[in-house]
Amino acid sequence: MLLEQNLITADMRTDVCVFAAQEDLETMQAFAQVFNKLIRRYKYLEKGFEDEVKKLLLFLKGFSESERNKLAMLTGVLLANGTLNASILNSLYNENLVKEGVSAAFAVKLFKSWINEKDINAVASSLRKVSMDNRLMELFPANKQSVEHFTKYFTEAGLKELSEYVRNQQTIGARKELQKELQEQMSRGDPFKDIILYVKEEMKKNNIPEPVVIGIIWSSVMSTVEWNKKEELVAEQAIKHLKQYSPLLAAFTTQGQSELTLLLKIQEYCYDNIHFMKAFQKIVVLFYKAEVLSEEPILKWYKDAHVAKGKSVFLEQMKKFVEWLKNAEEESESEAEEGD
Repeated sequence: MLLEQNLITADMRTDVCVFAAQEDLETMQAFAQVFNKLIRRYKYLEKGFEDEVKKLLLFLKGFSESERNKLAMLTGVLLANGTLNASILNSLYNENLVKEGVSAAFAVKLFKSWINEKDINAVASSLRKVSMDNRLMELFPANKQSVEHFTKYFTEAGLKELSEYVRNQQTIGARKELQKELQEQMSRGDPFKDIILYVKEEMKKNNIPEPVVIGIIWSSVMSTVEWNKKEELVAEQAIKHLKQYSPLLAAFTTQGQSELTLLLKIQEYCYDNIHFMKAFQKIVVLFYKAEVLSEEPILKWYKDAHVAKGKSVFLEQMKKFVEWLKNAEEESESEAEEGD
């Protein structure tokens, strides 16, 4: 560029070089400013600069550890200020770089400087835009591509927020996969005992808590049928459908919090699907009789654990049933005292 404008001659050299500079973030930030200003002034340099950085990343083994550290810090800053696109990280998935641990070590320095300039949410957003958010474990060889290994490596390197982000991404992915598989099993009409066994294995493998699972099962159950659009008919259809799936739901409401989660899911569903508004109380009573829900969570939901969606309508629907539950509770306590 400078040659084209006759600002330098071909035999001129400079001692200013990233690799010859001090190995610290402040120095790399200064270099990043220079690159950023040049590219903003001469827009045509942008693509060429990105391509050159991609090449540099592919040949990381040709640099010393100190040179790699400087390049990683600089790259992190350039990613943070938008001079580079996160797609350049594809170069780090080179098989040889991954195998020898160069990619992971480089990524530590890169993400430290990137997160230092922005935060983990901004980093995550940039990764999502180029579909890199679910590929970070590929920085390790296939036999080490696990959440546990990733978390340990990056947490020990001082990047706990990145470790937590990857763990959350993995959990979200596992939940989506669970819901997809559940819907397929239900569509096939697989026996409930097989579905329950599968779900419990997934819960254990991916550390998914029961309250989360009951929400996934509820969504899956409600998505397996085409609902009648007439309000007077949909309640009957819902009761028939949910009665069939009660044993499956009951297997995953062994905790009070799971029952409360299910109640909130029912409330939100009935509110969001307006033809279900009058079906709420009928569904709750069905689940109480089927031992999917118990007395205490229902009373807690009624008292103070409900959400705002359709609150006045649903509380009014539940009023008589809640009074009956309270009376039954008092009678039970009286009988227990008489027995003593």
